[in-house]
Amino acid sequence: MKAAILNKSKIVIKEIVLPKVGKNEILFKMKACGICGSDLEKVFGSYGMKSSRIGHEPVGEIVKLGKAITDFKKGDRIFVHHHVPCYGCKFCNNGDYTMCEMYQRSNIEPCGLSEFILIPEWNVSRGGVAKIPDSITYEQAALIEPVACCLRSIDKINMKKADNVTIFGAGPTGLMHLILLKCSGVSQIIVVDINDFRLDFAKKIDSTITTINVKGSDKDYLKKRLTSIVGKDGVDKSIICTSSISAFVQALETTRRGGTISLFGVPPKDNQSVIDLNMIYSKELKIIPSYATSEKEIHQAISLMENGIINLEPLITHKFSLVDSEKAFQCAHVANDSMKIIITTE
Repeated sequence: MKAAILNKSKIVIKEIVLPKVGKNEILFKMKACGICGSDLEKVFGSYGMKSSRIGHEPVGEIVKLGKAITDFKKGDRIFVHHHVPCYGCKFCNNGDYTMCEMYQRSNIEPCGLSEFILIPEWNVSRGGVAKIPDSITYEQAALIEPVACCLRSIDKINMKKADNVTIFGAGPTGLMHLILLKCSGVSQIIVVDINDFRLDFAKKIDSTITTINVKGSDKDYLKKRLTSIVGKDGVDKSIICTSSISAFVQALETTRRGGTISLFGVPPKDNQSVIDLNMIYSKELKIIPSYATSEKEIHQAISLMENGIINLEPLITHKFSLVDSEKAFQCAHVANDSMKIIITTE
């Protein structure tokens, strides 16, 4: 079978042996898998987490099951979560599932960008597999995992309807945050980016939002614009959906006293910047990182999609075959005319 493998910052298509299926394991054919910002960071940047595998948003159809599997059958359409916690350690008992050692060690084999994927017993036995409702296509289902990540990010910052919010980064997850925030009825949303295509895309999603392009602007430009929109105190909440350090600094400067910042985008490893800690202290800013997601948000995302509460299909702008994975990643990286990119095996 074919799989897209990361080899020294280059994606290569390799023929690898089809995995054997244990009695408590599942083998499925990948039908669709999205490219994530963390995948791009692994290929083009300096990813700080442990895994170097690419593709972690796969969905597909079960082709073989272990003899002990009773909850699923051949032909079932499934979503699989690549990381699954133990639910019994100190981190899990405190609700910090993504910090669980086994969460970060567990994975699918060989990766999400593979013709066939093995789901190990650990993932199967701990809720890492969910059936996809018939009303959700495979391409739509490939967005379940990133939507769940955004749900967790929003939940962690205690969003209120009276809040005004700045989203830094109008990429796929930035616009997923936008769609989810509109459902929650927040007061006002401002989207900031340096890419006109993506800012225009955001306006197509919701014409009522304000968009600001900060490309080439001086350091006070954004603060002045936001002051004219929300007042001199600044925004209540900021969500950083980009790896840009300058976006983080801008969020510190433009979030109001006592406000909250969600650090959602993946910062490059060892990326350092001079930060005014006194500003964070004196403004009592709450900075809350949000890494990945858990089964709780996975099922919330499926429910929102199944019931038609959110429509994410407009975010999908490009589809590539598995053998063209290198082209898909280049398209996502350049992002001149792309939003969410899906890789398929058909």
